[in-house]
Amino acid sequence: MKTISMCMGKGSLSHNNREFYANNVDKSRTKDNICFRQESLQVAYDKCYGSAVEEYNAKQKREDRKIKNGYFMHLFNREPSKSVITGANKQKSFYEDLIQIGTKDDTACGTEQAKFAVECLTEYMNGFDERNPNFYVINAVIHLDEATPHLHLDYIPLGHYESGLSVRNAMAKALEEMGFGKGKNAIDRWRKREWEVLEKICNEHGIEVSEPKKSRGYDFSVEEYKEHKDKINELKEQENREIENLNELLKYTPDYDKATEDEFEIQDLFKELDGYLKNPLTQALKKDKINAIEKELNKKFSKISELRDKSEAQSYVLEKLNQKIDKENEDLREKNKNLKRENSQLQKLKPVIKNYERIENVLESISPELLAKAREISEAQKLEERQKEKSVSQSRTKKHYGQEL
Repeated sequence: MKTISMCMGKGSLSHNNREFYANNVDKSRTKDNICFRQESLQVAYDKCYGSAVEEYNAKQKREDRKIKNGYFMHLFNREPSKSVITGANKQKSFYEDLIQIGTKDDTACGTEQAKFAVECLTEYMNGFDERNPNFYVINAVIHLDEATPHLHLDYIPLGHYESGLSVRNAMAKALEEMGFGKGKNAIDRWRKREWEVLEKICNEHGIEVSEPKKSRGYDFSVEEYKEHKDKINELKEQENREIENLNELLKYTPDYDKATEDEFEIQDLFKELDGYLKNPLTQALKKDKINAIEKELNKKFSKISELRDKSEAQSYVLEKLNQKIDKENEDLREKNKNLKRENSQLQKLKPVIKNYERIENVLESISPELLAKAREISEAQKLEERQKEKSVSQSRTKKHYGQEL
């Protein structure tokens, strides 16, 4: 039984391509690494977004609206780097996944099991482009010069739009176009699919997959993913609904003038209705009119009731918010008092500190040896005090546990 580990890599092309060596790398085995793809970030951006930028600029009548110095500079305001850069809109210059089968205990590099793992990772990599047409792979390499074979997979997302720039670095749009839907859960659905693809490949190569251990990023089992993700998403949706309801409530301003107007209208309707009900003949002749007045009265009553309920709910929320603000203000006042007290004590110590510094300066000018000796004595006294405090603390601990002799 082996685990499948899929986690977000740090995103260092220099590390992946061995432009420098970490302490855990065996340089003698670097030649065994398998490189599938290696393309500079600038070339990749020009290839993926260059034509879209040219088309966009050609449509712009104003010079200040054109994208100058390339799409990468437009997004990140700097030249391409071999490490991940995060832009102002939380876009990343590229994304990295780190995929591993097994551990150093059951799939160490150089073993027969490692060969099977490499075959599975190779097959997984070879099918990545076809499965993910909106992810353009810029770098992909299997490292065999560390403890366990693993795949570093770096790519940039391609999102397509009808207006503005037609092709953009847009992870959400890329996932949507590949059929994983919208929202925060789209990336989780994609990861689940990729995990299942690699699991199937492993099974076909005779490798039985067990529940993966946790690591940074998103190691998970399908069952655990479904159970916990659904619960987390449910709680998030509930929280969002409560926040939305609270915001709507706080934005609501009762229209008291309208309510007063409705009350007057109700009084007039009652007078009119009372006039029709006094005479049986009038009741019969004005039956439709009476029914219409009753419906209108019901509408008015419902509006006033809704106004009252909203007002009471808003008053309750505002009262709770005021209580919370009062509590926070009280805490701040208490902290302010403590800071003022500490500041006052420090002000009192200033003359003492100045006198001490003056004495030190005199001693240093007269006898540096004497000053050094005084400092040694002071440090010795401090050490002795700390040891006494430690001894007292240990004694209290023994008493607490009934260990005093």
